[in-house]
Amino acid sequence: MSQMSSGLWGGVSPLGWGIVLAFLILAFAPIYYAWRQRIPISLAIVASLLLCWVFQTILQFFDGTRDFLLLAFATNPMWQTSPIEFHRLFTAAWLHAAGRGGGLVFQHILGNVLVIALVGVPLEQRLGRGRFLTIYLIGAVAGNLAWWFSHWGEFRFALGASGAAFGLLGCYLACWPRDEIEFPLVLIRKWPISLIALLKLGLEIAQVGLLYGGWTGSSSIAHLAHIGGFFVCYAVARPIAKGGPTPPEIRDGGPSAYAAEKGDELQKKNRMGGLKFDPWDDAGKPLEGKASHVLQRLREEGDELETRRAWLEELSEVARCPNCDSELKVEISDEVAQLHCENSRKHLLWP
Repeated sequence: MSQMSSGLWGGVSPLGWGIVLAFLILAFAPIYYAWRQRIPISLAIVASLLLCWVFQTILQFFDGTRDFLLLAFATNPMWQTSPIEFHRLFTAAWLHAAGRGGGLVFQHILGNVLVIALVGVPLEQRLGRGRFLTIYLIGAVAGNLAWWFSHWGEFRFALGASGAAFGLLGCYLACWPRDEIEFPLVLIRKWPISLIALLKLGLEIAQVGLLYGGWTGSSSIAHLAHIGGFFVCYAVARPIAKGGPTPPEIRDGGPSAYAAEKGDELQKKNRMGGLKFDPWDDAGKPLEGKASHVLQRLREEGDELETRRAWLEELSEVARCPNCDSELKVEISDEVAQLHCENSRKHLLWP
């Protein structure tokens, strides 16, 4: 198989494209499945990272594939200026040190999945699934950008989800610093997230100071990527968290699955739309008889997702489009129901 020693995609063999496809499926299929099945995205990311790492480890046993994923998907400052290499800012977060054994190999992947699992699950309950995934990806990209810009033009690979993991810590510190979560600091017990985040950030800053101050030799750890992911996510956390399931700085019993579900339900209710506007009356064709009665019941009882859907389905059977007199149909999007004209959504999409 041809290796991409130039950093470009020309000359990739069919086997190489098969490896690319397999890697992308392992990376993103768990997240897609979790999104569809309403499983925590944080746990799906942990699963995807472990699957990709196992795949990397298997490839290490074959000379022709050992470095393929590194060359294809890891961040490299010398190559990043080419637009066709921008994908590395994302994909590098799904690569970790892999080999046939050794402590550093296991430490890299396990250190990241530990943070993503223990910090990510309660943070996702605070943020909601979509906002959590957004923060995670921002942290991954920010970490790789920090590495790129701090090693401009150098031929050095960077890989790992540490920028994303530190991004989760930065986000949590910015929004809910008083939360306490289970974390192994000396003892496995509940610790304030502010202590966890600031301690890990402080250690990274100290490592950078020792490294660039000449107190230690070269390091294989991308400390600046960790710091970059942390501070960028800290900066954008509050605007992203605004409107989510849990307001920043709230004082409650801490994150929980129940609170996350209630917050998710509240977000859906906020998207249901008001019932005050009457499209039939506005078109000069006010509803009469049973249709008018159903509309009235909808307005009285349609403040819940289930009852809104039930009364809209009832209304679709007794009313017609106010513009073209076509039949009406109920459309469900993420549990939020709307009524629309079967002939054209431009005629009616309500509420």
